[in-house]
Amino acid sequence: MNFRQLDLNLLRVLVTLYRTRSVTESARQLALSQPATSNALARLRAFFADELFVRTPAGMQPTPAAERAAPLVMAHLQALETALCDTGPFDPQRSERHWRLSLSDLGEMMFMAPLAHALRSDAPASRLSNVPVPAAAVGRALESREIDLALGILEAKRHGIASETLFSEHYVALTASGWHPADGRRGATLSAAQLAQSSLVTAAPTATFHDGVDRMLAALQLGDRVVLRTRHHGALPLLVTGSDLLAIVPLMYARSLLPRYDLRLWELPGHGPAYDVRMLWHDSVTQDPGHQWLRDLVRTLFARPAPAQRRPKAAR
Repeated sequence: MNFRQLDLNLLRVLVTLYRTRSVTESARQLALSQPATSNALARLRAFFADELFVRTPAGMQPTPAAERAAPLVMAHLQALETALCDTGPFDPQRSERHWRLSLSDLGEMMFMAPLAHALRSDAPASRLSNVPVPAAAVGRALESREIDLALGILEAKRHGIASETLFSEHYVALTASGWHPADGRRGATLSAAQLAQSSLVTAAPTATFHDGVDRMLAALQLGDRVVLRTRHHGALPLLVTGSDLLAIVPLMYARSLLPRYDLRLWELPGHGPAYDVRMLWHDSVTQDPGHQWLRDLVRTLFARPAPAQRRPKAAR
């Protein structure tokens, strides 16, 4: 292996394949043809004397050699981009940084628009992407600099990952405005007995949101009342509107829907399972002026004071 013989453009192909697990998607992101991307992979395989990526039904899976090399290459490419694009003191108005976040589907709906609008105003030359990263891989993605920041129901379980709680929330029930409990009794909070007579719908895009709801329903012996599960929260308001379905969703999402849909919000028994929404980043960028600015922006947009009396945490 002679490093001088390596075309450095191939490194971008390596990290994009590692991130996407797809030759077709990598070609699209790199603005290359699929044959050119396949040829680049062949050259990488020759250089490393390793297959690097093996085709499986789940996509192109990295070999141990790719697992060792790609995160390091990705981190150095990100550092190089930062060094070249932002020399001297950080000036958001002039910065051309490409900020990469990790958000769930619900996080994208709740956080992406305010962030994008703020960046267009305060850092107009910067770019913003939501990089799909499984919750279990967020720590590794921060370490490799695949992403700069993660927002969600996350915990800093990996060494070198810093976290900060932005706010605490809980789940509520959402129904059509004309819906009422089968027993006819009215009130802002539903009882376990009323839930037991209802047809429930939940969203399960990741274990992050899904697990707390399932555990609550199991504790109330209501798991068999879930008649519909969706992969994305965006489908829930249309499913609930004009139907007898009751959706269990995070409070902030429910409140965002009320002005746009003919819906009603109900509290759950015991105020529903609670959870903390956190911001995660890698220790290596804690003192970076640009990253400090981005975290301050996130705090300004989304941080809320902790409630006076904290509810029990949702089980993960």
